[in-house]
Amino acid sequence: MDFASAAPSVVKSIRQRDLLNTWLRLYARQQLAPAIWEYQPARLEEELSDLIYYTVDNSGPTPSLTIQSEGTRISRAYGHTGKGILLEDYVGPRLAPFVMPIYHECVARGLPVYSVADVDDIYGRVVAYERLLLPFLTDDRVSHVIASLKTFCEDGGFEIKNLLRGNDALPRPKLRTVIDRDLFHSTPGRIVAAGIVESADQAGGPDVTAEIIELN
Repeated sequence: MDFASAAPSVVKSIRQRDLLNTWLRLYARQQLAPAIWEYQPARLEEELSDLIYYTVDNSGPTPSLTIQSEGTRISRAYGHTGKGILLEDYVGPRLAPFVMPIYHECVARGLPVYSVADVDDIYGRVVAYERLLLPFLTDDRVSHVIASLKTFCEDGGFEIKNLLRGNDALPRPKLRTVIDRDLFHSTPGRIVAAGIVESADQAGGPDVTAEIIELN
């Protein structure tokens, strides 16, 4: 899977840009991903119900992620809960080739990864599925990743229930990037006005889900 090089402005969601700006402020000190305990975005508390925790076994050729807990929105999108299940098994063999390489790239690069794919809800409406992954270090290796997921439909409302399992259509990747340019351009806690896309705060707007991956 190929990943393009991108600057922080590639991220469109205001909430995701807030998360990224906090990460960039910490990264700027030593040009290294921070530790997970240092990362305390102002709005993270509001999204605790949307967090998913994973543990990761690195003993194999690629990380093996096990779901430890999960938020309600992603459970609705997949149609069932996944606690205690390997992420690869949870998303299933049809979706794993679209999902797992994105996480692996973030871990391998130690840099934010941002991707966008179109998916169809159970009524055939096209929904943009935007994922921002943020890595964190322990002992000079990526030990945690926070993933923020945003869904957005240009037609307005959509059905999140079974969004990722409700039909036979596979996700249609639109963008896969590693954010490795202009990593110091964003002022901490602020969004450059020219880069704002007012999609996240629209009335009846998208769901935002965050996932946290713990790498052991």
